Amino acid sequence: MKSWSIGVVGLAALAVFVASSYGPTEGLVAVGILASAAVGIGWPHFLAVPAKKTLAAVIGLSGAGSALAAGLMPAPGFLDATPAFIAAGVIAVFVVQLIRGTGQAQRLESTLGSCAGVLLSCLGAGWIAGARFNGIKEMVLVAALSAAVALLAGLLRWPDRVVAPLGIVAAGLVAPLAGLVFSNIAIVAAIVVGVAIASVLVSFRRMVTLRLGRLNFPAVLGMGVAPVWAVGALCYFIDKLLIY
Repeated sequence: MKSWSIGVVGLAALAVFVASSYGPTEGLVAVGILASAAVGIGWPHFLAVPAKKTLAAVIGLSGAGSALAAGLMPAPGFLDATPAFIAAGVIAVFVVQLIRGTGQAQRLESTLGSCAGVLLSCLGAGWIAGARFNGIKEMVLVAALSAAVALLAGLLRWPDRVVAPLGIVAAGLVAPLAGLVFSNIAIVAAIVVGVAIASVLVSFRRMVTLRLGRLNFPAVLGMGVAPVWAVGALCYFIDKLLIY
């Protein structure tokens, strides 16, 4: 599959996350579990590491547990259980590598890459926390529009040295405009959200351009969903730090 299809998957996932945030929490949790499964299945394929099925289970279950906990935990500690699921997932990754035994191929790449996958899968619970936080959805919308602009910039077939600053600047401009139109979010806070989220997403685009070899559908699915899902935590923490 073509690399630009990753951006299309990311945009579709983003639309689902935002739409779900305006419904009941149970629906968003269900979407979060599916997103974690997508990251779990696709991330090992994108990394092209061995033991794909086992690592997919570890990454997917860690994220699903984090999403479920974010939907059940009482305020204000929506993400209090997330570090525990990250730790459990990282430990499980090391256990998998120990079971594989010494001398196996790509052990270091598999360990580090899978730990990163666990982190991405678990951080997506921030979308659920952000939607539940004070029952206010404006920051979710601002973050989503910023992410959409960055993803659209990433679809341009231009060099990374052009696309990266373009995506960051465009998101930094769209975020405060969205904040003024859809809510009373402060301009500075909206700019910080837009720039931070765009910086993360364009960094993942660089990972795609550096990757060698063909992309299959699971790889496209995992790489398309993972960064968009993970920036939910970034949106939530900026919301808490700068606005409330």
